[in-house]
Amino acid sequence: MVRRFERKVRKYRGYRTHGWGRVGQHRKSGSSGGRGRSGLHKHKWSLVMKYAEDSSGYPFYGKHGFEQPNALVAARLGINVGELESLLDELVSKGLVQVVDGKYVVDLTKLGFNKLLGRGRVTKPIIVKAVWVSRKAEEKIRAAGGSVELIKGVVHA
Repeated sequence: MVRRFERKVRKYRGYRTHGWGRVGQHRKSGSSGGRGRSGLHKHKWSLVMKYAEDSSGYPFYGKHGFEQPNALVAARLGINVGELESLLDELVSKGLVQVVDGKYVVDLTKLGFNKLLGRGRVTKPIIVKAVWVSRKAEEKIRAAGGSVELIKGVVHA
């Protein structure tokens, strides 16, 4: 269907500055009073007052909220159930995993992991002790005749 009106951009074709005057009047940050938060205590103070949630100038000024130090954020070091099963015989020979009543007893924190993930297949019965376990991993371990024990109070591997 034919348009009744010409698009604005088509109207300005061939007119170089598209209605913004001579060189540089619609360019960079000089036309907006500086980049980002510059001028908020000077010529942009009206913006601070307009958008501030209270008289202190929030959220423009001051520190807000809390950021937890990275040292306190627990790193989730995971291993997949398929990978764990492929390593079982090697770990038994090294003494890192015990076999009790035909079931492998694995403490992931001793192996340097704290989360069990669900990728891969499980065919052997495994008793896993871990800080975190994904839902899929738990389903696969239980389906193979094993069980999952969550370790409380331990965060780092």
